[in-house]
Amino acid sequence: MAETLEFNDVYQEVKGSMNDGRLRLSRQGIIFKNSKTGKVDNIQAGELTEGIWRRVALGHGLKLLTKNGHVYKYDGFRESEFEKLSDFFKTHYRLELMEKDLCVKGWNWGTVKFGGQLLSFDIGDQPVFEIPLSNVSQCTTGKNEVTLEFHQNDDAEVSLMEVRFYVPPTQEDGVDPVEAFAQNVLSKADVIQATGDAICIFRELQCLTPRGRYDIRIYPTFLHLHGKTFDYKIPYTTVLRLFLLPHKDQRQMFFVISLDPPIKQGQTRYHFLILLFSKDEDISLTLNMNEEEVEKRFEGRLTKNMSGSLYEMVSRVMKALVNRKITVPGNFQGHSGAQCITCSYKASSGLLYPLERGFIYVHKPPVHIRFDEISFVNFARGTTTTRSFDFEIETKQGTQYTFSSIEREEYGKLFDFVNAKKLNIKNRGLKEGMNPSYDEYADSDEDQHDAYLERMKEEGKIREENANDSSDDSGEETGSKPGLPSGRFDSNASASSSSNEGDSDRDEKKRKQLKKAKMAKDRKSRKKPVEVKKGKDPNAPKRPMSAYMLWLNASREKIKSDHPGISITDLSKKAGEIWKGMSKEKKEEWDRKAEDARREYEKAMKEYEGGRVKVKLEKKSTPSRGSSSKSSPRQLSESFKSKEFVSSDESSSGENKSKKKRRRSEDSEEEELASTPPSSEDSASGSDE
Repeated sequence: MAETLEFNDVYQEVKGSMNDGRLRLSRQGIIFKNSKTGKVDNIQAGELTEGIWRRVALGHGLKLLTKNGHVYKYDGFRESEFEKLSDFFKTHYRLELMEKDLCVKGWNWGTVKFGGQLLSFDIGDQPVFEIPLSNVSQCTTGKNEVTLEFHQNDDAEVSLMEVRFYVPPTQEDGVDPVEAFAQNVLSKADVIQATGDAICIFRELQCLTPRGRYDIRIYPTFLHLHGKTFDYKIPYTTVLRLFLLPHKDQRQMFFVISLDPPIKQGQTRYHFLILLFSKDEDISLTLNMNEEEVEKRFEGRLTKNMSGSLYEMVSRVMKALVNRKITVPGNFQGHSGAQCITCSYKASSGLLYPLERGFIYVHKPPVHIRFDEISFVNFARGTTTTRSFDFEIETKQGTQYTFSSIEREEYGKLFDFVNAKKLNIKNRGLKEGMNPSYDEYADSDEDQHDAYLERMKEEGKIREENANDSSDDSGEETGSKPGLPSGRFDSNASASSSSNEGDSDRDEKKRKQLKKAKMAKDRKSRKKPVEVKKGKDPNAPKRPMSAYMLWLNASREKIKSDHPGISITDLSKKAGEIWKGMSKEKKEEWDRKAEDARREYEKAMKEYEGGRVKVKLEKKSTPSRGSSSKSSPRQLSESFKSKEFVSSDESSSGENKSKKKRRRSEDSEEEELASTPPSSEDSASGSDE
């Protein structure tokens, strides 16, 4: 016989809703873990009094009754699993698992039985339906009638809100059956009635969710929040977890109460109650009970008179009444020494606390994520800057949480924490740098030197330099377009200066053509910005290395020989540790070398820039290929005339010839502008002048 039985897709009926989870039966007892909330129900084997197997809507179900009157229902079993469960109950619990079917006759007349916390409506010996009295929120009576109202179930599309029972009158004197029915219901129902005095009261506590200042009245079975606008009554049975979290400023404390089901205000649901305390605020507290009652009820966990910090008193009282442990941050410490990480979730900034068994984010909106519901985590680079990164969590249900704007220095600490908790990391292996192309520069947040950050800075400088170069090129082109491109037409400057009034029409026509050419060029540059962007010259001098990189290149072989078989990742990490522990005098030696390399780079850049300007000037002085190819045959024939012919011609009609030459040159210019726009090389040379 197996020592344990496990069932995965089992549903537990709690407050009208079916919560899925895992059920485990062992020799010691029965354990059910809720997949949604992580809450664990533990039923000891010695507490079980009865086990019932029956057919339900989701297949077959198991109903368990305990000595203290609690009823547990689990559905989702297959019919074939009855024999296995029956044998297990006989062997380990000494109980007979009875088969009992529900009545499906459809009658509405029967007998009501109260057993523990359950109301059962029976027809004959068979139950028709059962109502857990903890689901009842209100019970009212009328003439021969009792009305039960139920808590609304937020998870269900349709909720049962009310049931009415007709109770016939009886002939017994002195007993009202309607009142007897109502008292049986109210004795077990979840109806909050503020009868009697509060155990203690905390005045004007600052509450972040729901926002405001509230008086908290502590009653034996529930918590009463009394504010200026709203009141909330919170049964202790709805408290799921308690958290006590230190603020990053070390002067304040968060006290977080997780609730299931949540408290409601209209359509708003508050799953967490968050209180904010100052560490400096003290209080002296006296419980409204005598010492014997305090000792009997709390067994030394509380005393009648207590004093201390306000947050300690509130957390201590809540722990004793709710009977749950208080969760505090574990061993995690961030870059600044705090036990939390500053980040943003959705539109608000808050604090993320890595706990021993999960993450909690406060405060707007509060989020608690358990490790057992996490599918994987992911470290992503920030969208706006390389100084921060994003931490993404995806649950097994497919919900994704993104905590953004986390400082770069927190990366190593958070990665080590996630790795130690054995969570699945989507981009595992990128601890040395979030960009895979920079794997060779291993990162260690414990070192002062950050190779990843230096690489990012250098990449940013290169991008900025390329952007400036491209903007300069575009400025040179556009600067030469509005007027005549000076570099191309300087040879005719003397002739154009002697033009007369008859040239004004041609000038106007030329300006229009230049404007059209400029508009066409602008449209082309807008459509294809890649053509305008200037690539990096391979002949340009290389940027100098930093002091750390110079030292690393010189020491790499020595580190390899001292640690045979060391990987690139571990080598970079070891180098960072050595550099961090190096004395200031030794570092200054490499700083001087880096400074010398920087001077050499600046000198080489000046020579490189000077050579580039010289090349541009030489290109400007040579005639363009387009102009030579577009020259008319008449111009070519005139260029081959002898000196004698030219001089004799000039002596007779020099003035007329100069006018003709100017007109022919202007016509060729107009023809060239209309056919081809000026090249980037020509326009750049023109603007250099």
